[in-house]
Order: sequence, then structure tokens, then C-alpha cells
Amino acid sequence: MQRRLLGSAVAIVATVLVACGGGGGAQGGQRPIVIGVSVSLSGDFSGDGKALEQGYQLWADDVNAAGGLLGRKVEFKFVDDDSSTQQVVTNYQNLITADHVDLTFGPFSSLLTIPASTVAARYGYAFPEPAGGGPQVFSRGLKNLFFVQPAPVEDNLVSYVRWLLSLPAGERPTTAAYATQDDPFTQPQLDKARQLLEAAGVRTVYSKVYPAETSDYTPLALAVAQSHADVVLLGTQLPDAVAFVQTFIQQHYNPRSLIETTGPDQGAQFSDKIGLANTEGIMVPSGWWSSARTYQNARFVKEFIAKYGGTPGSISADAAEAYSVGQVVAEAVNRIHSLDNAKLIQALHSGTFNTVQGKMSFDSAGRPQGQGTFLVQWQHGQTVPVYPAAIAIAKPEYPKPAWS
Repeated sequence: MQRRLLGSAVAIVATVLVACGGGGGAQGGQRPIVIGVSVSLSGDFSGDGKALEQGYQLWADDVNAAGGLLGRKVEFKFVDDDSSTQQVVTNYQNLITADHVDLTFGPFSSLLTIPASTVAARYGYAFPEPAGGGPQVFSRGLKNLFFVQPAPVEDNLVSYVRWLLSLPAGERPTTAAYATQDDPFTQPQLDKARQLLEAAGVRTVYSKVYPAETSDYTPLALAVAQSHADVVLLGTQLPDAVAFVQTFIQQHYNPRSLIETTGPDQGAQFSDKIGLANTEGIMVPSGWWSSARTYQNARFVKEFIAKYGGTPGSISADAAEAYSVGQVVAEAVNRIHSLDNAKLIQALHSGTFNTVQGKMSFDSAGRPQGQGTFLVQWQHGQTVPVYPAAIAIAKPEYPKPAWS
């Protein structure tokens, strides 16, 4: 009986402390700022979701170590969406109406960002997000959404096309193979790249759009390999990015160049599955790499390794993108000295912000304006920028080295 009474007393005290902002949960006696995020900790996007969670949390750790945001501790409420468009809607609905979070940050993928941002807009919440930049994201007239990457994803492969077409005439590819998920993130990138390459005379020998629900990628990868294309462009997330490469290795198919829309930018989540030596020469469009000389990037890399382990080459770009969301919001909040979402939306539309991905600003639809996406390649165990020449720290490896 005594134990039961003691437990009840502790529970009552804890409830009072939370209600009053006490119990160590805030700085200066104020309640913490709570940010709600739906993350894919299970399902197809689970690898990316975990990386986003790490990036968000590392940013919160840094903010809190520096005294908090507006003098208040920052806390995240993460909810798993199982990579589901239905669950992500439920999650943000609950975060806003039941949990009454102060701010919302976005999930992974255009697929989930589209319905999630609609919920946030309905309640007047700003929706800065790290990983949803497909054309459909910006075509719905929303004013609360901000894509915190260097460029809309539709243009992600333009640098790759420009590089291929800049090669000496005798080295340029003559054939190309394309395969992409039916996804608002991946397909627009390949559609634009194919249009540009075909216009330049590069013949398409294979093209396939496959359902996002596909679980066995072997037949698709075999068809690409059997096309014997000079270059291969794949609209992938992490699971299919790995599966395609594994099949190419088994089939001893080594195209002169291979680029995937995402997967190779996921650090150890990618390299551990195909073998570090087999990453050599694989390309990916990216706005971030570990050695970039951007705002606070060296600190981010050092702290990430200290907290989560690994090497600079093992850090997922998703983590840097999530960290950048926090940087943008912190800078905007400190400018307006407020957490009011209407004021925050206005500030995000009107300012330029410093991030580990470089400077960020947004147009009226939330598209990023600025430097654009770069061409990054795995070389000697890490990703490095190789094009355009103005930012390259290494020359592109072409043709791609043979599989190990």
C-alpha cells in the first residue's frame, strides 16, 4: 500500500513539473519548445528516417548547449509513420491538435511531404522540410512549405547531363538505360535527364517506371544489365539503389557511368551493403558532402561522429539536410524573436539563411533559390564533389572502375 501511495505521489509531482515547465525539462524555468516530426523509423524509408532523426537531434543538442532557442530548451517529439502516406497525415494531425507542438518539421520524401504539408497548412503551421522537393510539392499553392536543399529535385540530374556532354566526342556515351520508381521525387529527375540526353543524341536502349511498392528489383536490374548501355541512370531510394548495384556486380555488368538519385548519398547505409570498394566511381546528385567548406559543416561532421560514430564518409546526406532545417528555423526565430508560425512563415519567405549545405532562400512556393545541386562521386571511401569545376575537389572517374 505504501509503495502504491508513493508511486501516485511521484506521478502527481511529475505531472505538475511538466505542466509548470519544471523537472529539468526547460531552461530558465520556462517550458521547452516542442517540435513535432513524423519520421520513417520503419518501412521502405527507415534508413533515411533514422538519418533525419539523427540530424534533427544533433541540431537540438547544439542549440541547447548554446542556451536554447529564445532561451528555452528545444525538444523533439518523433512519431513513426511506417513510410505510409496515411500514417503521416495521422501523425501530424495528432502532433498539432492533440500534442499542441510549437513547431513542425518535415518527414522524408516528396511522397510523404505532400500530404503532411497540407495538414500543417490547414492549421497555419510553418513546414520547413529536408527531403521533399519533387514538382508536385510546389504545385499546390501552399505558402507554409520550405524545401531546405540547394535546388528542386527536378533539376538534380542536370549537372550529370552537362558533365557527360562536356566529355570529348570520342568518350561520350552513345546509349543510356533508365529505371525509376513511380515516385514524385525520382521520376521527374530521370524524365528531364532523358529528354536532355536524347536531344543530344544519346540513344535510349532501356526505360522502365516501376511501382514504388516493388520489393524484388532483380528482374529490373537484369533488364538494365542486358541492355549493355554505356551509362545507367536510376531513380532510386536506398533499398533499390543497393539492389541494383548488387545485381550488376553479380552479372559483371559495369557501365561506363552509373548515377542513382539517392542511395549513394546515404554513407555507410549504402557502402556497408555493397562493399566499400564497390562504391568507387558511383555518382549521386547532392548538395552536401562531408568536406564542404560551408557554415558550421566542420563542426557538424565532428559532432556527428562523436555522437553516432563512423567516419566522415559514412554520414548520410539526410542527416545534414535535417540539421540544415534546424539552422534555418533557428536563424529565422532569432530574427523575429517569436515562435508565432505566421510570423515565421513570413520570415522564411523574406530572408537568406546559413546552413551546412550553403546559403538558403526560398521563393513564394517554398522552392530553394541559390547554388543548385552538384555532382558527387564515391572516390577512395567517401563522396566528393566532381562537377562543376568551380566546386570540384577531384576530377570525375570515367569510365567507372570495375567492381572489386
